[in-house]
Amino acid sequence: MSRPSISFTEPNDQWLKSQVESKEYTNKSQVVNDLIKQKIVQAENSGFTEDSQQDILNQARKSVNG
Repeated sequence: MSRPSISFTEPNDQWLKSQVESKEYTNKSQVVNDLIKQKIVQAENSGFTEDSQQDILNQARKSVNG
């Protein structure tokens, strides 16, 4: 499993910590992974695009990398 390092603003970090403290998740990584999965499922079910997950990822990479 990949272990990238990311930074959060203080309010976002506090919210992530509160999710762990509530015992809903065991660590912040689980919270972030769950949020990403939810957004992907929501986007796929919206019917807004016919693009695959890989297509969307490639588009995002292209927009970030120029």
